[in-house]
Amino acid sequence: MCKYACFVFAGLLVLSTTTVSKAAEPSSKLGVGTLPDASSDTGEDGAPEVMLQGDLADTLYEKGLLTKEDWIRLKSRTEKKQVEEEKRFLEEFPIIVGYGAKGFELKSRDNKYALQIQNRFQFRYSYPERGDLLTASAFMDGPESSFEIRRARLKVGGHGYRPWIKFYFEIDWAEGGSGTTGAGGGTRLIDWRLSLEKFKWLQLRIGQWKINYNRERVDSSGKQQFVERSIVNTLFTLDRQQGAMLYGHLFPGTILDLWYYAGVFTGTGRGTSNNDDDNMMWMGRLQWNFIGRDLEFSQSDIEYHERPAGSLSFGATTNISNFTRFSSSGGGTISTAMFPIPTTGRGRYRVDQLLEETAFKYRGFSLQHEYHWKQIKDSGTGMQTNLMGSYTQIGYFFHYLIPFIPEELELALRYAFVDPNVSVASDKNQEFTSAVNWFIAGHQNKITIDVSHLTLAQPGGELTEQRFRLQYDISF
Repeated sequence: MCKYACFVFAGLLVLSTTTVSKAAEPSSKLGVGTLPDASSDTGEDGAPEVMLQGDLADTLYEKGLLTKEDWIRLKSRTEKKQVEEEKRFLEEFPIIVGYGAKGFELKSRDNKYALQIQNRFQFRYSYPERGDLLTASAFMDGPESSFEIRRARLKVGGHGYRPWIKFYFEIDWAEGGSGTTGAGGGTRLIDWRLSLEKFKWLQLRIGQWKINYNRERVDSSGKQQFVERSIVNTLFTLDRQQGAMLYGHLFPGTILDLWYYAGVFTGTGRGTSNNDDDNMMWMGRLQWNFIGRDLEFSQSDIEYHERPAGSLSFGATTNISNFTRFSSSGGGTISTAMFPIPTTGRGRYRVDQLLEETAFKYRGFSLQHEYHWKQIKDSGTGMQTNLMGSYTQIGYFFHYLIPFIPEELELALRYAFVDPNVSVASDKNQEFTSAVNWFIAGHQNKITIDVSHLTLAQPGGELTEQRFRLQYDISF
């Protein structure tokens, strides 16, 4: 007992010389865990256990008032107590709060529940045109100099009950939305879906989303290589639809590595609650990862693929409705004059489409290509119109070839064309675009500049226009 009394006396002496004046207060205020008294616990040797705060034990040891053996024993007990307190804290507060690739996250410690929240803003300046020029009147109108909040999104996702029961919805706050005619779109719920992904080879998705038909459209607008998608997107995208889809990953890591997608949808676009007839939109896509490595839906090789990854895909879709094209605003028409949207009646247009697609990434280089064919049959007039379109784009981080070039810098080129009616001569649209990307934090925080030369063939000669766009895109 004498030895331990000396320890306590020495501790009090040190405390009294370090500006602690109330030696009689509870030990937690003095920085002492448990001072020995008549009610103190006893150790295995029958002596009182002295639980000293780590700093005090170190001070006593440095002054020679604690042997090394006693110092190690006291430190060990302190650390054990801290571990027990942390364990008790975790049991009482079972939620993990953090930040990751999908934003702020709340997750249960048993991983049965998770919630991710992310904000995204896209600011853009354009001159002399904001959007794609697909008609003669668009080429001949006056120049525009425009700043806009192109997209302002709130993304919420996660899982419930099981990690493979996933949900996601997305709200667009920007008034103009994804249209090209200015403000007035209002706040829109653009995505809402539930995905059951227990098995890699068989999964189910229901809800409203950008259906998995072609890569350029499924690639997020925040993961594009250019300021915006090509002119091909306007006429050939299926965009967001409501329905259900089976999909899965077969033979991963082999020469037969495949993704398949098969879906049935209402076929009237985003935001519609019912169909205009009893016909449905049917869609299928087969993606072959021909090198045995999966290639996700994202442009630019910001991941720097050490080994090459590529895919070859084919898609098909058929639909009968009153619409000949789709966008984030819902169902629409390619041409009001050629394909007017009926105000009454059942589905007037049968639309069939085919797709061929290629993508490749390797050591900072990326390539992406799509070829589209589309046929519109008008039951009102008996006319049949065939459309064709394609784009090819490449990008490269030249830092990997010339080291003094900043590694955040990517250069990209794209060529695209659209033939709105293959039976008519002198009506082809073309796009020649070059882009510079500066990736501050990958696609989550980047600056993009692109310059385009746009043309439209006409019987009397070709119409041309130049376009400059500057964009800042940030997600957090």
